Amino acid sequence: MNASAAKARDPRVQRIIQAFEQLRASNVERLGEIYRADARFKDPFNEVQGVPAIQQVFRHMFVALDGPRFVIRDAVCDGDQCFLSWDFLFRMRRFRRDEQCIRGGTHLRLAADGRICDHRDYWDAAEELYEKLPALGALMRWLRRRANG
Repeated sequence: MNASAAKARDPRVQRIIQAFEQLRASNVERLGEIYRADARFKDPFNEVQGVPAIQQVFRHMFVALDGPRFVIRDAVCDGDQCFLSWDFLFRMRRFRRDEQCIRGGTHLRLAADGRICDHRDYWDAAEELYEKLPALGALMRWLRRRANG
């Protein structure tokens, strides 16, 4: 766990941060330790419910990308609510081979047992992902310039 993530003194949140930072293809099956069986997960591309569906989202991440990993930057918690800011680092299997970084945030709602019952990721897919793709990136950058005057 990095220094800024240590700010989350809540042991429930520390356990969740550790699980995300240590998430690998080989331990996706352990996500049930931090998610309730009926947990909901939503990000810009997925909206699923239940541990098997959440595991599939992360399995796909490891198939689609090289070396994906999360670095939790900060955690702000109040009761059963928690917000994490993070960097998601990866290499694309096609297109650009240099390491990419998506910056985003996650809102978590924790159940009484400390596991996640609601997980919602927030990040700008246009800026953080689409602009990094060859043809689509050029279009997205052009659209951004046009929109900004």
